[in-house]
Amino acid sequence: MAQLVVAIFGPTASGKSTVAERLAEWLPGEVVSADSMQVYRGLPILTNQPERPTRLVGIWGPDRSASVGEYQPLAHAAIDEILQSGRIPIVAGGTGLYLRAALADMELPPPASLERREHWQRLYERVGGKRAHELLAERDPAAAGAVHPNDRRRVVRALELADVGESLAPETDRLWAAETRYPTLTFGLELPREELLRRIEDRTQAMFESGVEAEVARALAGPISPTARKALGLEEISSLGRAEAIVAVNLRTRRYAAYQRKWMRRIPGLVSVAADRPPGEVADEILEMVRARERLPAR
Repeated sequence: MAQLVVAIFGPTASGKSTVAERLAEWLPGEVVSADSMQVYRGLPILTNQPERPTRLVGIWGPDRSASVGEYQPLAHAAIDEILQSGRIPIVAGGTGLYLRAALADMELPPPASLERREHWQRLYERVGGKRAHELLAERDPAAAGAVHPNDRRRVVRALELADVGESLAPETDRLWAAETRYPTLTFGLELPREELLRRIEDRTQAMFESGVEAEVARALAGPISPTARKALGLEEISSLGRAEAIVAVNLRTRRYAAYQRKWMRRIPGLVSVAADRPPGEVADEILEMVRARERLPAR
């Protein structure tokens, strides 16, 4: 069989992990996570980590400032190892940049030193987004044209890169290229908006019933990096009462899901699959397409 990778992308609560696990059983294969927050230990409820063993889940402590640059070589090594064993890697996740980094050879800019990152963060906070963006425009006009002044994280990152002679703009230009390290079939899970919103609300409620408040409190009791603090819902759960936090987490998750759906429309060669049905049916449809592509025997 040719060396093939299967990728599954979709908005949060679309059922990616369950579909990927079913597919891994039937192919057979092994799942590799492409999620920027599932890399952290200690937040399994908040980050909706799969219960079954999955590559690149819970690999770093919450005190670590994880980056896509550190993730990419680990993802490549995991995929290579799975292929060498004769199985099919199933890369599943909702972080578009991590998915792309796992599948392709992206030339990622070097990470900034903590000292320089804090320098630019303090500058942004001191002078505000408009002035920081003007400074970026003076140093890297192409990057400034691709970043909104209110996007604090990306303005700071662009200034970091300009500081070392790199640019955020080339990264953006290469992001949507179709080339991958191995032949790849990429599937996007589609849901009607109302069904997706219902699933998001159900997931949020289940998180609180499963003890996410205590989990967040434990994480914040120890050292935690600025990157880990970006985990969706962490700040709301730590600072608001339960009722207010549920409303706030639902709202943030809806916004994030809308962002993920925009990503999905820009992934080259993505095959849309209806996900408003049991995960087994979704996995079975994907399996049929993989089998047709690779002439796999019926399961």
